Amino acid sequence: MSTLQYNRLCFHLKLAILWMLFSGAVFCIHVFASTTEVETNSDAGKFIMKSYFENYESLHDSSFEDFMAHQLSSSLCQGIPDNWNVGVRLSVRELSLVGEGSHRHLSSSIRLQIAAASIPKLPAHLCEVIVIQRLPLGVFADPFELQNPHKHKAFRDIAVFGDTNLELPSFQSNRSAVEFHIDAGFNILFMQNNGTEFNLLLPLHARYQPLDESGYSVVEIGEPDMLMRCSVEGKQHKQSCLFMSPPNEKAKSTSATVAWKIPAGMKAHAGFVSVITFVTALLSTLSIVYASMFLSGTKVSKT
Repeated sequence: MSTLQYNRLCFHLKLAILWMLFSGAVFCIHVFASTTEVETNSDAGKFIMKSYFENYESLHDSSFEDFMAHQLSSSLCQGIPDNWNVGVRLSVRELSLVGEGSHRHLSSSIRLQIAAASIPKLPAHLCEVIVIQRLPLGVFADPFELQNPHKHKAFRDIAVFGDTNLELPSFQSNRSAVEFHIDAGFNILFMQNNGTEFNLLLPLHARYQPLDESGYSVVEIGEPDMLMRCSVEGKQHKQSCLFMSPPNEKAKSTSATVAWKIPAGMKAHAGFVSVITFVTALLSTLSIVYASMFLSGTKVSKT
């Protein structure tokens, strides 16, 4: 290849690389601008638990119930008829634990019912059901596991809030919560008189429990909190409206709470386990030192 041909080839390669970089930069700017515009003009992706943790440091039932009853009520629509909220019913039909051992799934069956007169007024294609599952101490959901789009493609969005440190034992951790966003538009349009149901399967993992003489620690998981959020046309722009079932009209599931019996260490065995652990670690260390000194074929200097 002559020098002239080589220079031309290098010149065209440089042009191709510059064009690819320019196209990539334009695409990224376009995506960022579109995302920013969507997030600015719509509250559809806003998490309820994110708002909670902006006001509270940790998850407590009393604080959360106060947040739902008072602070969250400001998000309810003021410019719509009162009977809209009466027509929305969200209930847990079934709550159970699936599997064995320290890694299980929490199965929830949730029913959405809307009064027939309210369905035409709702913007079905812009409605979503929000499910917040509060988890007790000793149980956690892996946020990295929940980010798998193939396993959770039925959800519009899902996130874990609170203590997401996966390595901490139960007595050093804080509570967490998982928030699901489920697209309800299609289900509202074709809803029957008995409503429509959503089935959730949440993978959960047990933390190391504190010592207990019985050898087990029992944690109880309660029903999730549920809302429906719709984007409706306001006087000037779209506004996000929350719909909640009245407390005195919520239907209870067949099992209001589920109990998880998690193995725990016994204090009487602590001394024996400590001795075995120390001896095992000591023998492993001596084996490594012996192998490095006598089996590697190298000599260790006095220094």
